[in-house]
Amino acid sequence: MTDQPDGRPAFVLHDHRKPRPHFDLRLEQDGVLRSWAVPRGLPPTSREDRLAVAVPDHDLDHLTYEDEHKSIADIGWWEDVGSNERRLLFVLHGREGSVRYALIRTDTDWLVHRTKQQP
Repeated sequence: MTDQPDGRPAFVLHDHRKPRPHFDLRLEQDGVLRSWAVPRGLPPTSREDRLAVAVPDHDLDHLTYEDEHKSIADIGWWEDVGSNERRLLFVLHGREGSVRYALIRTDTDWLVHRTKQQP
């Protein structure tokens, strides 16, 4: 079940305050929210990459979940614009507009990169 009325896959960016401040990027895929902890948040420009640590998938209930330690920083839908085993290239369509990112698998973790080419 998706939060989007037209069936597009949803995403949410959670802002966590405890135990350590960080963000969680969650992308709806195959009935779950694939999730990455992003300690410093999504990169604001294409000039820097940020660490993204894969964490266990979450139920779709987490899409709109908030509490005193976790709030929704952004929410909307996402589209896959070119992926393979080592890279997920996608566009987030959120509250403030659309931004293209790449999640790139390294030997141990992932890097999130804001692409130079934007929608």
